[in-house]
Amino acid sequence: MTIHIGARPGEIAETVLMPGDPLRAEWAAQTFLDDAVCVNRVRGMLGYTGTWRGHRVSIHGSGMGMPSLSIYANELIRDYGAKTLIRIGSCGAMQPHVGLRDIILAMTASSMSTPSRGIFRELNFAPCADWPLLRAAVAATEARGMTPHVGGVYSADVFYDERPDLNELMTRHGILGVEMEAAELYNLAARHDVRALAVLTVSDHLLTHQALPSEDRERSFGEMVEIALTAAFAGEV
Repeated sequence: MTIHIGARPGEIAETVLMPGDPLRAEWAAQTFLDDAVCVNRVRGMLGYTGTWRGHRVSIHGSGMGMPSLSIYANELIRDYGAKTLIRIGSCGAMQPHVGLRDIILAMTASSMSTPSRGIFRELNFAPCADWPLLRAAVAATEARGMTPHVGGVYSADVFYDERPDLNELMTRHGILGVEMEAAELYNLAARHDVRALAVLTVSDHLLTHQALPSEDRERSFGEMVEIALTAAFAGEV
């Protein structure tokens, strides 16, 4: 057990999917895993472990924002031996050619600040995804008849942004979408020599102001979970 995760030793798999919402972790575990067992309820941050096609998998919530994700990812890696961490979550599109329900695979993640800023000091470290995971996720998405958007995302510090000039700058520089966790996940993966990837579903659009109705989100997010699981075990399925 750690301060924030109540799982006992051995109850967390080496492969962990991390949605921000703990209830999404519960839904994903019950929908996609066999014999899913709840292994964490501390502070309401649900975590489950089960199997997918014979492979052991944990699905654990990260909370909203990089400080929250940093807590859980650090403990999952350092105390429970997680080797592959895949963020599954929603994002807002920032390019005209990216549509609702589209899949974005984050090759890189830009940010104004992360919890790792104090470590890097004057260095502008460029965190990126694990290449074999990214390549496998592209293949998994295409196998489902979809074309993923692969490139940079912006990990924001705030949800209610009042910087339209910054959004315009991100769009001008080709950023595909905005979310709140990937940059720190990639920082931690690099630091601890583990694999990380963010597989994101577009739930709203910053340019058109379109948004998925809540009843449509579960179906769209299911594709994201299957892509993440397939990528995690590419070559082993």
